Amino acid sequence: MSRGSLSNEQMRERIAAGRLVEGVEHASEDYLKALERTLIVSADTELISAPSYLGAAASAPNASSYMSIVSIIQDEVGHAHIAYRMLRDLGVDVDELVYGRRPHEFKHPYAFDVPLENWSEMIVANAFYDRAGFVLLSDVFEHTTFAPWKRALVKVDREETFHLRHGERWIAKLSRDDDSRRDIQQAMDWMFILTLEWFGLPDTLKRHTDQVAYGLKGKTNDELRQTWMSAVVPFCEEHGFEVPAHRDDETGGYVIDCAFPMDFDPEAKQWDHAKGAITWDDVMARWRGRGPANERFVTQLQRGVDQLSRAA
Repeated sequence: MSRGSLSNEQMRERIAAGRLVEGVEHASEDYLKALERTLIVSADTELISAPSYLGAAASAPNASSYMSIVSIIQDEVGHAHIAYRMLRDLGVDVDELVYGRRPHEFKHPYAFDVPLENWSEMIVANAFYDRAGFVLLSDVFEHTTFAPWKRALVKVDREETFHLRHGERWIAKLSRDDDSRRDIQQAMDWMFILTLEWFGLPDTLKRHTDQVAYGLKGKTNDELRQTWMSAVVPFCEEHGFEVPAHRDDETGGYVIDCAFPMDFDPEAKQWDHAKGAITWDDVMARWRGRGPANERFVTQLQRGVDQLSRAA
């Protein structure tokens, strides 16, 4: 059997029967294309976190804290390698993917294009961004029909838990100091809404529904957003921080208390609450334009290969 030899109907029957996909010969071409899109976003997100976190690590309060972030970066690069390796097994030119694309062509969330500039932003990123990664990958781990990814995510799931706990422990510790509390609240003010965007378009506007249809993930974008808020909002409230969301006692779901989506100034790291809600087309235009650190971070990742090419 060759790559994508199954029809879409055969693929759906296989999934309905609870059978996992072990390789390209046991899938339809549409399934493999959806899998590739999903893996590219996951791999790019893990990879771009390395230069983002490394820059913020310089503001660590001591050597031990600095090494904790370096350890997290090492994990994230390892997670990226797992996803890129699976893409290579699917026939994707990974060298071209990592080193041949231009910065704006990478598929990571916009949030990672806004640089982290101090320790408060670093630990909020662990608590918010790594929690988002954990929510997404835990859903994949539980529901994915692609067996190699399910096996690989056993390790990834455990390490992402360490990352988000690192941020939560530091936030809880620093919440007792007034100056640190102000810095953390300021970081949360812009990072909370950026992380809400992390999960993508609302379900009513979702363009690719094949991820759920093919069993690559189990929950929709809005369901994943709710899962994230169900952990983050109570944590913030427990430690006295304000975020624009609350639990609705009647439905048990979480309600966003500000305009969403909204205009964002990435240089000032401020949301335009006065303007109110904008369209998702406006948000997607910002995403396509990328953020202020996009080119710098991708250039850092590609620099070694570029230097070798010029020296050859």
